[in-house]
Amino acid sequence: MKENQTILTIVGSAGGVAKSVLSILNKSVKDKQDSIYHIIKNSKIHLIDYKQKKEKYYSSLFPNLKDQIILHEFDLKDTNNFIKHLKNSKTSVVIDVSWADTVEMLQCCDQLGIKYVNTALENTMVDENEELYEGFGLIERMRILEEKKHTFKNITAVIGSGMNPGVVQWMAIELLKNDPSDEAPLACYIVEDDNSFYKDNKKAKKNVIYTTWSPECFLDEAILSYPMFMRHRTPLFLYENVYDIEFKVTLGDKKFYGCLMPHEEVYTLGKLYDMECGFLYKINDHTSELIRSNIEDVDKLWDFEMKVLDPLEATLKGEDLAGVLLVYNDKERYMYNISRNDSIFARYKTNATYFQVACGIYASLSVLLLDKIPKGAYYLDELLLKTKNNYGQYLTYYMTDFVTGENKQSDGLLHERIKKRT
Repeated sequence: MKENQTILTIVGSAGGVAKSVLSILNKSVKDKQDSIYHIIKNSKIHLIDYKQKKEKYYSSLFPNLKDQIILHEFDLKDTNNFIKHLKNSKTSVVIDVSWADTVEMLQCCDQLGIKYVNTALENTMVDENEELYEGFGLIERMRILEEKKHTFKNITAVIGSGMNPGVVQWMAIELLKNDPSDEAPLACYIVEDDNSFYKDNKKAKKNVIYTTWSPECFLDEAILSYPMFMRHRTPLFLYENVYDIEFKVTLGDKKFYGCLMPHEEVYTLGKLYDMECGFLYKINDHTSELIRSNIEDVDKLWDFEMKVLDPLEATLKGEDLAGVLLVYNDKERYMYNISRNDSIFARYKTNATYFQVACGIYASLSVLLLDKIPKGAYYLDELLLKTKNNYGQYLTYYMTDFVTGENKQSDGLLHERIKKRT
């Protein structure tokens, strides 16, 4: 290993998020204007998955990185083996886009003083006891992490740095920082309208759940959880099926109805600010209707075929809009990013959703590599508020299209936006 060489380990490397992160790094390594170019060009990148892809998969998609990539295949449940890998490889930063237990991964990195970033919160015990935590999986994962989070003192970690959680917290804080009035917002809603689907509708099969990211994780939010929101820094739940109720979202001339789903950034923003917080999500009509047509017996959905919409397999149309909506008494302010599948695929060979997530990972990776951050484990919004960093500068190098605006009236809080489906 060269002196001062940076060693990255990406866990969950065979998945869609990892593919998108590697696609960005494949650009970084040849772009002298990229903030981490000088680091990535000399780095080694270890890729770990319990079912690893072939070397040809990585070399064909990421030709600029092929001489820097080293492949490994083992299960991250074997934490002793993982620690052995971290020591032997002299890993500098772990990028965790796997389903491994987040607390266990943090403990391994904390033991060795290795930097860490992930996209979402995973907990093996909750996953293996779904019937015990049914309806409340996310809040249980948060509770377990919160019990341990303060103990990580030998690590610099960013927890939840994808698009949402991740980039959306940056948008919310940017809007709050640039608020010209003294009036505090009543609410902050994370909003997403993802209409990505096959360009040729004939490619879609009738009883298949299509999503732009992990279908299993989506169903966990969509049918295995109660709708959750935050008010007065307290998580509250509606005793309803997620897909039985919808909530109005207006972003200038863009309007849609989204379902209320539990999400990490809702919890963290709702703890930091005394605002009503919720995540309002609309996905493609095919999967939405499939869920609604089985709403009386959603358990059968787990037996359906599940498929990620991958533009390498078939051309995709549509786009993913993700952003934030700040609500005031008589107005609303918003900020969002729209990523189109056709333009993203042309440059990065991935879908719009995964690209957005990868931009969040890239920005936090750049912070960990370049900025002097005090040790500790930070949610993304905590990182932005409590440390001196250049996250926004790094983020906007690849994610360039943001729309900001104001609605001259307000649709109100959640109870005023609700539309029950009959």
